[in-house]
Amino acid sequence: MIPVWAQLAYLLSAVCFILALKQLSSPRTARQGSLIGAAGAALAVVVTFLAYELDHLVLIVLAVAVGAGGGTWAARAVAMTQMPQLVALFNGVGGAAAALVALLELHELGGLADVPNLSAIAFAVLIGSVSFSGSMLTFAKLQELMTTRPVVPPGGRWLFVVVLGVSVVLAVVLVVDGALWLGLVLGAVSLALGILLVLPVGGADVPIVISLLNAFTGLAVAASGYLLENTLLLVGGTLVGASGTILTRAMASAMGRSVGSILFGALQGGSTAGSTELSQRPVRSAGADDVAILLAYARRVVLVPGYGLAVAQAQHAIHELAQVLEGRGVEVVYAIHPVAGRMPGHMNVLLAEANVPYEQLHEMDQANGELRTAEVALVVGANDVVNPAARTSTESPIYGMPILDADHAQAVVFLKRSMRPGFAGIENELLFDARTTLLFGDAKESLTALIAAVKSL
Repeated sequence: MIPVWAQLAYLLSAVCFILALKQLSSPRTARQGSLIGAAGAALAVVVTFLAYELDHLVLIVLAVAVGAGGGTWAARAVAMTQMPQLVALFNGVGGAAAALVALLELHELGGLADVPNLSAIAFAVLIGSVSFSGSMLTFAKLQELMTTRPVVPPGGRWLFVVVLGVSVVLAVVLVVDGALWLGLVLGAVSLALGILLVLPVGGADVPIVISLLNAFTGLAVAASGYLLENTLLLVGGTLVGASGTILTRAMASAMGRSVGSILFGALQGGSTAGSTELSQRPVRSAGADDVAILLAYARRVVLVPGYGLAVAQAQHAIHELAQVLEGRGVEVVYAIHPVAGRMPGHMNVLLAEANVPYEQLHEMDQANGELRTAEVALVVGANDVVNPAARTSTESPIYGMPILDADHAQAVVFLKRSMRPGFAGIENELLFDARTTLLFGDAKESLTALIAAVKSL
C-alpha cells in the first residue's frame, strides 16, 4: 500500500501538472508553467524513492542520473529549429517505457492477472509500441535522415489493414490467455504498425503526427498507472492524452485538413507533398538597397516569419529591423501562422528570445486584416503558409489550409535562400506575381544588409 502522505504528495504533483498546462497556454506565463511542471515531476520522483522499498537501488539511481544528464544536455544543446525532433524523441522514449512497464507487470503477475489488468497491459503494449516506432520515424523525417515525402510500400493500404488487424487480434488473445510470449509478439507487431502509420505521411504533416503520437504515449502511461495503482501516472497520462488530442485537432484545423486525410491520404492515392523540382520561370529580384527604400517609405509593414528565419537564427536581426523601421515612423507588426515554425507556438518562442513585444505578434485572423491594408508584406523564410494555392488550386496538396494573405498586400518581398519549394514541396505562385520582389540569400545576412541600408537613407 502507498502511504497516505505519499498519496497526498502525488496529488500535489498532479495539481502542479494541471497548473503547468494552464500556464503553458500563454507565452507570458509559459516559463513559469514549465518550472511548475518540473517541480511537480521532481516531487514525484523524490516521493517514489521515499515511499517504496526499491530493489536494485544503485541501478535506478544510475538510470536517473543518465536520464537527467541527457535531458539537461539536450535542452541546452538542441537548437530551436530542432525542437520538434526533440519532442518526437522524448515522446517515443515515453511510449517505449510504458510498453516495457506493461510487459514487466505481465511477467510479474503471471497467471494471476485478471481481465482488467490484462486489458491495460495489452493496451499499453500496443499503443506504447506504436508511439515509439512512429516517433522514431517522425524524428528521422524531420531530421532529413530519410525522405520527407510520403512513402507507400507495395500494397500499403492492405498491408496496414492486415498488421492493424493482427495487432488487435493479438491484444484480444493476450487478454484471454495472459502469456508473456503473446505480449512480446504484440509489441513487435505494434512496432511495425507504428512504422506503417507514419511512412505515408508527408513532411509538412509530420508535426501533427508527433502531436497525435504524444497523445498515444499519454494514454499508454495512463494504462501503466492503472497497472501500478499509481494515481499520479493515471492523472498525468490522461492529461497528456487529452491535451495531445486537442492539439492534434487544432493543428489539423490550422492546416485545413482532417486527421484521417493526414494519416491515410497517401494510402488512398493522395499525397501530402508535391514536386521538388526547381522552377525555371523568371522572377523579379532586387538588392538590399532597393528593398530598403520600399520598406522605409511604407506606412505599414507586416513581417511574416517562417521556418527559414529559425534555421538562420535571424530572430534578433528581424527585431532590429523592426525597431529601425519604427524609428522612421513605420508601423510594424508580425503575422504568425499557427504552424509557421512546424509546431504551434514555435515562432512565438523564437521571437520572444529576441525580446519582440508580445503585442506585436498577431495571430492569423488579425494579421490577415492588417495585410489587406499593408504597403509591404516582408516574408522571411516562409513559403507554404503564404501560398495562395491553398485557396485557389483544388489539386494542391495544401488546398483548404488557412494561410496568411500576404498576396493581399500592395507589395510583397520574399527573403529566400533559393527557389527551392517549401516543406510541402510545392511551388508558390506568389513568387511569380508582378507585385513580388525576391531578395536572395541567408535570412540573417539579408536582414543585416537591410538594416544597414535603411539606416543609411
